[in-house]
Amino acid sequence: MDEARDRGAWGAAVLLSLISGGIGVVSMDAFTGQWAADRTAALQLAGIAEACVLAASVVLGAVTHAIARTLGGTGRFAPTASLFIVVFWVTDLPRMAIAAWLPTGATFVQAATWTTWGFGYVLAVLLIRGQHHLPTRKSVAAVSVQMLAALALLKLGPVR
Repeated sequence: MDEARDRGAWGAAVLLSLISGGIGVVSMDAFTGQWAADRTAALQLAGIAEACVLAASVVLGAVTHAIARTLGGTGRFAPTASLFIVVFWVTDLPRMAIAAWLPTGATFVQAATWTTWGFGYVLAVLLIRGQHHLPTRKSVAAVSVQMLAALALLKLGPVR
C-alpha cells in the first residue's frame, strides 16, 4: 500500500483534465457559435481553454498538497496533486456529460452538480487523509478551499 501511495498518476491526471476540458468547451454555446464562424479560431480557443483547465487542475492539486503539509501532513507532492486531479475530474465527468445535453439551470443538472461535488469532496478528504496521514478534520480543512473554489468556478458556472 505504501508503494502505491508514493506513485503519481500524472498520465491519468492530464488525460482526464484534457477530456473534461474538451467536454466543457464543446458544450458551451460560445464555442458552437465560433465553430460556425471560423473553425480555425474555434480550435485555437479550445486549445487555449484546454491548457487553462490543465494548469488550473495542477494549481488546485498543488494548493491541496500545500495546505495538507501546512496542517502537518507528510505526503509527497506528485501523488497528492495527481491523484487529487484524478478524483476531481472522475467525479465531475457524469455532471459534465449531463450538462452537455441539458441546460445548466435544469433541476436535474443542479442535482447532479451537488451530488458529484459531494462525492468528490468525500473522496478527496479520504485521499488527503491517506496520503498525508492526517486526521479527518484536518483533511477536511485541507480540501475545503479547493473544493469550494471548484464548485463556484467550474461546477456552478458564472453568476448571472
